[in-house]
Amino acid sequence: MGRWICCLRSRVADALMLLLVLPLSCNPSTAATASPSAPHIKPSYSFGRTFLGLDKCNACIGTSICKKFFKEEIRFDTWLSSRLKLPPSYLLSYSGNYTDDAKSWRLVDITRLTSKYRHDQADKRICTSLLKTKTCSLERALRRTHRFQKWLRAKRLTPDLVQGLSSPMLRCPSQRLLDRIVRRYAEVPDAGSIYMDHLTDRDKLRLLYTLSVNSHPILLQIFPDVEGWPFPRYLGSCGRLVVSASTRPLRDFYGAAPEVAADLALQLLAVLRSMGTNDLNYFFYFTHVDAGTFGVFSNGHLFIRDASMLGIIDKEEGSQLTDGQQEYKDIFSCLTVDCQSAFVSCNSIREKHSLVMVCQELLPKLLKGKFLQPVQEKIDSFLQHCASGLADDQGVNEAVAKLAELLKPLRSCDSRFAYRYPDCKYSDKY
Repeated sequence: MGRWICCLRSRVADALMLLLVLPLSCNPSTAATASPSAPHIKPSYSFGRTFLGLDKCNACIGTSICKKFFKEEIRFDTWLSSRLKLPPSYLLSYSGNYTDDAKSWRLVDITRLTSKYRHDQADKRICTSLLKTKTCSLERALRRTHRFQKWLRAKRLTPDLVQGLSSPMLRCPSQRLLDRIVRRYAEVPDAGSIYMDHLTDRDKLRLLYTLSVNSHPILLQIFPDVEGWPFPRYLGSCGRLVVSASTRPLRDFYGAAPEVAADLALQLLAVLRSMGTNDLNYFFYFTHVDAGTFGVFSNGHLFIRDASMLGIIDKEEGSQLTDGQQEYKDIFSCLTVDCQSAFVSCNSIREKHSLVMVCQELLPKLLKGKFLQPVQEKIDSFLQHCASGLADDQGVNEAVAKLAELLKPLRSCDSRFAYRYPDCKYSDKY
């Protein structure tokens, strides 16, 4: 009996304790005090100066778009995620998203001038060759060079200031082309003059460094897409990263449908034609082409995706460098290439140089096995004539004209080709 009473008392005590605890746990203020919730932390990129290359400035491209990165209006992903993570720093290019209003986003390409390995090797070369140390202030080292001291004194960018630089764009420079570079240099707020008075010492070093490593961002600035040039839009740079409008590389279309392949091949031929004949009388030529040289926008329009291997000859003024000046070498000549590399003479570039390269390297991969006989056989024959016609400009012209004539009716007119649709329904011009 006593044992039963003891158990009853224990159960009653437990019940009373439960009644006392329940009101406490149901009281919102008490609960919040007892178990505080973790504060909401807005995810963000843990940006470092090293990833962007800002720690290397002013041996860098510029800073015009840095605010976009730090405000997270440029994101390193092809989908908008709340979990923001930086990609590996060793990649040469990245796909990202860009916004001006935090509501509408568009795809962009984020690229480095060269690989991180080559950048690191060039940085070491600057320190060891100029200051005899393993590490150093790149800016201080480059400022001491004879070339940059000439840049500091110069009022105008002249051919002797770019002699020996490895960029194909500057192998045959004219004063007209160099004036265009200074006048349209987008990394300074008050461009517009052919004289360099508006460039600070810092601006001059950034421009010289960019021209020495990779002229791609400069070409996008001085020949903008809004004026009809076949390049993606330059949006800005931050440290050693360049941001431009996004395109898919041509290699992604090697397995495309026949009508898509025919359309891209015709666009490719048209781009090369415009590079040889344009209102400004500049002759553009490629020193190398591969599957990433050209790209395609979402509307089907083909552009030059990588302009780093693009040379320019001024058909009005010609080159204003002598052979001796072309062979001049210094540290700026060797930042991304072997200093012993031989350069092609300006006088040896033939008019159909780029067409032959494209017929050899790109069009066969794009058009191979796409069409029924005898059309495919004719296409292959024209491509072979074009690819082997380096010494015969007339033969290349004829082969390319026949190829274009054959490809044009093989295209289709639908929404996949938004750059010319619906105009193509009403005019043969498209």
